[in-house]
Amino acid sequence: MKAMIFAAGLGTRLRPLTDNKPKALVAVGGIPLLEIAIRRLKQFGCSEILINIHHFGDQIAAFLESRSYFGIRIEISDEREQLLDTGGGLKKASWFFSDEPFVLLNADVMSDLDLGALYQAHLGSGAMATLAVRNRPSSRVFLFGPDGQLCGWANTQTGVEKRVRPTAALQPLAFSGIQVIDPGLFRYFPEEQLVFSIIDTYLLAAAKEKILAFPHDAGVWLDVGKPEQLPKAEALLPYISLSDWP
Repeated sequence: MKAMIFAAGLGTRLRPLTDNKPKALVAVGGIPLLEIAIRRLKQFGCSEILINIHHFGDQIAAFLESRSYFGIRIEISDEREQLLDTGGGLKKASWFFSDEPFVLLNADVMSDLDLGALYQAHLGSGAMATLAVRNRPSSRVFLFGPDGQLCGWANTQTGVEKRVRPTAALQPLAFSGIQVIDPGLFRYFPEEQLVFSIIDTYLLAAAKEKILAFPHDAGVWLDVGKPEQLPKAEALLPYISLSDWP
């Protein structure tokens, strides 16, 4: 199984911690967020991982080398010259993936989500992508129909809403930054555009393809986006730790 970790963000919400390091190397309980993500993926069978870099990207490259790439194949997608956003970042990294579904997650998200269950649910659904979602407050939400298919997106603060599939009812759910993607999604990338959000790609594909929700309200989840979140993240660490962690 292959995977990609988004680690190229500027980490502005984590300042001043990210004034001299990338957010992916901000530590929780002494363990960098990137290491947590890599070890979680290894636990669920990922042996080939691609990581995109931008902000202090040389530190991430040096960190991976110092850890002997955690004993697996780890490649870097270099965005140091231009930050490409989530969709553009995946588009640039598309060379890494073959014809099998892969896991994609954000480096700054901590969760005990069973990635194996997410992957198997995707394989059995015929979906183009399966998105981990939670029923939690968020300024931006995906809109799903009763059958769990993606039908739109909404900004709950501005009231802006985009619907791409007709349905009798909509359920707003917040995206968890974890997903399984079939490489067939790549054909919905804009041909000329370099910088774009993966959300735009999902909405474009959802008008024709099955993009499914994978609710995981029962487990733990945290966006480690601000310094005040770090104590909460450390408290969650025992719930997602692996046996080979120091």
